Amino acid sequence: MWLLVAAMSAVFAALTAILSKCGIKNVNSDVATALRTSVVLIFAWIIVFATGVYKDIAAIDTKSLIFLVLSGLATGASWICYFKALSIGEVSKVAAVDKSSVVLSVLLAIIIFPQERGGWWIKLSCLVAIAVGTLLMTDIKRGEDKTRLGWLIFALLSAIFAAATSILAKIGIQNINSNLATAIRTCVVLVMAWLIVIARGELKTIKDVKAKDAVFLVLSGIATGASWLCYYYAIQKGQVSIVVPIDKLSILITVLFSLAVFKEKLSAKAWTGLGLLTAGTVLMAIFT
Repeated sequence: MWLLVAAMSAVFAALTAILSKCGIKNVNSDVATALRTSVVLIFAWIIVFATGVYKDIAAIDTKSLIFLVLSGLATGASWICYFKALSIGEVSKVAAVDKSSVVLSVLLAIIIFPQERGGWWIKLSCLVAIAVGTLLMTDIKRGEDKTRLGWLIFALLSAIFAAATSILAKIGIQNINSNLATAIRTCVVLVMAWLIVIARGELKTIKDVKAKDAVFLVLSGIATGASWLCYYYAIQKGQVSIVVPIDKLSILITVLFSLAVFKEKLSAKAWTGLGLLTAGTVLMAIFT
C-alpha cells in the first residue's frame, strides 16, 4: 500500500513543479512560496479535521514536536531555494538537481535507521546510477557563463535541505498520524515563508500578483498538499530509502511536461542522464 501511495506522491510532486513554474513567471519567488504554503496549510488542516485526527494533538510528545519543527524549517528552506531556482532556470535541470537529494537521503537513512540497511549494496549501486544521471541531466557545458548558473546553487541547496527534511520527518512522525504531522510541519513552513517575505520587504508585491498567476499558485499548493500527505504516509509506513527514490520519479513526469509545455529541449547527454536516474530509482524500489 505504501508503495502505491509513494507513487501518487511522485505524480502530485510533478504537477507541483509544472504549476509552480506557470505561477511564478511574473511573481517574486519568495511571495509565491508564501502564497502556496498558505494554500497547503488550509488543505492539510481540512484533511486533519475531516479525519478527526486533530484530537491527537494533545498527545504529541516533545521529541516528536521538536523534529517536526526542524523538519518544517528544512522544508521551508528547501522550498525557498527550489522556487528561486525555478524562477531563473529551466524546469528540467532544476528538477534534476533538486531530486539529487535522494542520494543524501538514502545514505543518511542507511546510517541512521537499522531497518534501512537491508540490501544496502544494491541501494548504493543504484545511487551511483542516480548520481551520474543527475550530473548528466544538468548538462552544464564547459566555459558556460557563470552568471547563468545561479539556478544551480539554489537547486543544490534545495536538495540538501530536502534530504534533511526526509530524515527529520521520519523521526518526528514515528508516533503521530502522518496527516496531523504534515499539518503541523506546514505551520512552521508558513511562518518561515512569510517572515522571509516581510524581512525582504516583498510584502508590497502581493498586490501585483495577477489572477492567472494566483490560480496556478493555488493549484500548485493543492498539488503540494496532496503530495505531502501521500509522501509522509509512505515514509511513516515504509522505508525512507525506498519511498524517497520513488517520490523522486516525479522528475520523469516533470521533464515530459517541461518539454511539452515550456518547449524546453534535452540533449542526448541529458536523455541518457534521465534514463540512468529513472533506472536506478526503479531498480532500487524493486530489489530492496
